[in-house]
Amino acid sequence: MARNVYGLDLGSYEIKVYDKKKDTIWKEKDVIALRNEKEIFAVGDEAFSMYEKAPSNIEVVFPMKEGVISRFHDMQFLLQNLLKKDRQFARGSEYVVAVPTDVTEVEKKAFFDLVIHSTAKAKEVNIVERSIADAIGLNLDVQNTRGVFIVNFGGETTELSVIAGGGMVMNRLLKVGGATFDQSVINLVRHSHDFLIGRHTAEVLRKSFGIFTNEVEAMLTVAGRDLITGVPMRKGISINLVRLAMKDPLFQCVSAIQSLLDRTPPEVRKAINENGIFLTGGVAHTAGLEMYVEEMVGITTRTSVEPDICAVSGLKKIIESKELRKFAFSMIDENYRWMR
Repeated sequence: MARNVYGLDLGSYEIKVYDKKKDTIWKEKDVIALRNEKEIFAVGDEAFSMYEKAPSNIEVVFPMKEGVISRFHDMQFLLQNLLKKDRQFARGSEYVVAVPTDVTEVEKKAFFDLVIHSTAKAKEVNIVERSIADAIGLNLDVQNTRGVFIVNFGGETTELSVIAGGGMVMNRLLKVGGATFDQSVINLVRHSHDFLIGRHTAEVLRKSFGIFTNEVEAMLTVAGRDLITGVPMRKGISINLVRLAMKDPLFQCVSAIQSLLDRTPPEVRKAINENGIFLTGGVAHTAGLEMYVEEMVGITTRTSVEPDICAVSGLKKIIESKELRKFAFSMIDENYRWMR
């Protein structure tokens, strides 16, 4: 019998974990700090606190890139350390891992290998498509729905999924996420004010100013560097500048949503019109985002109560329910024999 069961949602910027034994969900930054390019100096939140502040001999890296694992061994080390840290980590446990939907089978297999070949000595590893986990986390009747559209706004990607009858009808992984919005803000502030701000500051601006709110003259004073004098200083950045910076990436997202809807079978599309679009993922916290999507697409849009942990909440329900367990599958069964 397994000593414990963990649900893992490995995002580009944050790892979310469900611990069945303690019945808790916790999250930590998906970051690792390397000293002199090879020595691991810090992991998780501790490593993230050094981002854009570390000396030249310390490199802060993100092992995940655009939703998939780009630095396998760093990611494995990070996950093992986070599970051990003050959490009575138990070997021989079972794991249920959420994976991006619109990626190759080999990229999905990397998530499986990450855990099965680690020092965790996992008894069993099953994977679940993230959009299915999201739908279950939203308390939707995944098995019987005639059509539902889920948009997961993540750190580096936006996952679009059409689900009907307990399965995936259509999906698309868009390489636009929180990092895209932040970089867009950095670029526009630089070009408009000759003022350089960091990723942290751009994220604060994005989270402080909503997309559709009544504020039109709001301003936030932030720290940065004047590119003309080279002197560090503080400068006021207006809400309108931040909204303008987010306009193009947001338009890419709603265009992709509309495109996927246009290719959806008529019966499923009719059900989506009735059931609506659901937003999940950390960026879904952005004030006014659901209103923007609804206005642009013309379909009722709702946001998960806790969008950042929606997928891992779905994993929790899958782990606890015998009926929902069928949505989790192993990559060492007959269908994946060719990958062994």
